[in-house]
Order: sequence, then structure tokens, then C-alpha cells
Amino acid sequence: MADDIFDLIIKGEIPCYKVYEDDDVIAFLDISQVTPGHTLLVPKAHVNDIFDYDEQIAEKVLLKLPKLARAIKASNPQITGINIQSNNGPSAGQTVIHSHWHLIPRFDDDNLNSQLAPTIDHSADFTPERYQAIAQQIATSIKEV
Repeated sequence: MADDIFDLIIKGEIPCYKVYEDDDVIAFLDISQVTPGHTLLVPKAHVNDIFDYDEQIAEKVLLKLPKLARAIKASNPQITGINIQSNNGPSAGQTVIHSHWHLIPRFDDDNLNSQLAPTIDHSADFTPERYQAIAQQIATSIKEV
């Protein structure tokens, strides 16, 4: 099987704005930034989707979600909520066939409805410096939560 974009990020062959990494997972800013701080949590083991999780993968990945969510919220006092979602299978909108979880910070004034469209893309509003600043805020916060 050819490497997907997440495999290449995990190997360090494609750069990312990393906020967390351990032996089992990597978390980095989503390039689309639906809202500032939009982060992806990706298992390092290649599993296509939630249907491929066994108990070990589930424990290694899913137990990181609350810690990462708390770090994202702590990184910016204007964050008032968070959407956590994972699209599983092309029919569910999964575009990269490597399991991943979106953590999308919510703000009182973000003008998003309760259903986030996967096509929202604000990447034109983000410079590498802004991505790096947000990633650093979350990375710093993860040590505190």
C-alpha cells in the first residue's frame, strides 16, 4: 500500500505544525483551519478508519482526545467549546483513508452552525507564522492539562 499524506507526515517527509507526539499518535494543525486551533489527532499505526480499531489502538488514540481537547481550550481563552469528529469511510466524507480525529475549537462569534461542512477552508487567512504560533500555544498547553 502506498503511503498516504498522514504516513508521510508521521515519517517527517511532509512538514506539519505539530502540537503533540508520542509513540502511538501525532497531533498537528489541520491546514484548513476551520477555526483557529483546528487540530488532527492521527494514530501512527496505519488503520483506515474506526472499523479497523482493536482495543489497543482504541486505547492509544481515544484516551488522548480529552487531554488534547483540554490543551486546545487552554491555549486560547476565547475558545468556548469544541467539536470532535471523525469521518469513517468515503461515504461519510473521509478524504484521507487513514483514521484521524478533527478537534475544532468553537468560539461564541465563529459564525458556524452546528453542522460543520468538511469543505470549510480558511487556509488563505493563515501564514506559516500564525500556524506556528497556534501550534506552539497548544503544545505549551498540553503540558499543563
